[in-house]
Amino acid sequence: MTPLWTSDEIARATGGSASARFVATGATFDSREVTAGDLFIALSGEATDGHRFLDGAFARGAAGALVSVDTNGPHVRVADTFAALEDLARAARARTDARVIGVTGSVGKTSTKEALFACLDRAAPGEAHRSVKSYNNHTGVPLSLARMPATTRYAVLEMGMNHPGELAHLTTLVRPDVAMVTAIAPAHTEFFPDESAIADAKGEIFQGLEPGGLAIVPFDSPHRDRLIAAARPYAGSIVTFGTDRGADVRPLETMRTASGGTFVTARVGARELSFTVAQPGAHWVSNALAVLAAVDAVGADLAQAGLALAELGGLAGRGARFMAKVGSGEALVIDEAYNANPASMRATLAVLAEEPGRHVAILGEMRELGAASADYHAALAQPILAARVERALLVGEAMAPLATALEGCVEFVHVADAAAALDQLDMVAPGDAVLVKGSNGVGLSRVVAQLAGVS
Repeated sequence: MTPLWTSDEIARATGGSASARFVATGATFDSREVTAGDLFIALSGEATDGHRFLDGAFARGAAGALVSVDTNGPHVRVADTFAALEDLARAARARTDARVIGVTGSVGKTSTKEALFACLDRAAPGEAHRSVKSYNNHTGVPLSLARMPATTRYAVLEMGMNHPGELAHLTTLVRPDVAMVTAIAPAHTEFFPDESAIADAKGEIFQGLEPGGLAIVPFDSPHRDRLIAAARPYAGSIVTFGTDRGADVRPLETMRTASGGTFVTARVGARELSFTVAQPGAHWVSNALAVLAAVDAVGADLAQAGLALAELGGLAGRGARFMAKVGSGEALVIDEAYNANPASMRATLAVLAEEPGRHVAILGEMRELGAASADYHAALAQPILAARVERALLVGEAMAPLATALEGCVEFVHVADAAAALDQLDMVAPGDAVLVKGSNGVGLSRVVAQLAGVS
């Protein structure tokens, strides 16, 4: 494999000292993910200390380790491994000529990041890089940068936050040429006084823009002007996307396809492009418009991007679909189990509404919504009824207000946790369309696994 870092480069970037020469072809801070040739970064956190897993990392084939204590295997020793990880991230960013795109938002950022990567990888096979999974926080972002090969042509880095000031720091590591906000919605409201404060925190992404960089802003958002104001001091130019006629990137025509996706003719600046979005739902049309704005901004091939969007599959926990064996037949399962907030709940319930068959919703509580949590949960009754849900399984204590709102309207069962939900899956029958969605901490991935027959 192509070398990612030599021990000399790691030592130079971090100010550390190498015990021996080695070459790393990858990097990770999770010893369970170590593969042959990796650099294992031994982070010390509140819950555990990565130095405890050094023997296991070397047993799995780690080429070397980044440590703050002496160890028997090849290593670079530094005073603080977290600071060293950020130093390695800065070095990775400094050595590349890649066009770097930073993505954030209350909803849609991981899906948009994956779609954007698919488009860029199709345009430049093997030369695009992205954050994996949802590595978008204070450790995931620098790791994603540290994993970026020096020869990368395009990079897509996801950035998340749940407190003010977090993005302001992460964006200085990423230093994006293009910075995008997908959408603003109630998420992590426990830590913010209102939605405008969330918009301000998301707008911090623009502070790291490279000189002359481009900001991409959702035109349809009620916080559009606030985001534009946040971008203006840092961006060389600002592009908007959305369904309104005033957006720079907008649909001229949309039509649902037989497979559930959407055929779109869009205006991208002065050009028109017709393409198919494979994933169902109006929110995916919005995601695709943001993707095209970014593809155009970095000078990649828009036609290739359209082909990639037509072939894009669903992500596990974020829209993946499969047929589950149920009794003597099958049921469609829509896996949205990774995350949930009021906006994404409404969007995916709207997707369920378009499916044939009886509609079943397995919904987990939405977390980090603060004092307004009860109101947000109760308000889900309207989109549930609009989606013609006939049976619902509500999971988690915070779902109690929704249970009250649904009484007499929809047949439902309310259970305490995912373990209890596993005992209720006999409510699913052949021919059903089943949506599974909730905050990741609820653990509805276990429900998806049981439906898939892999539990």
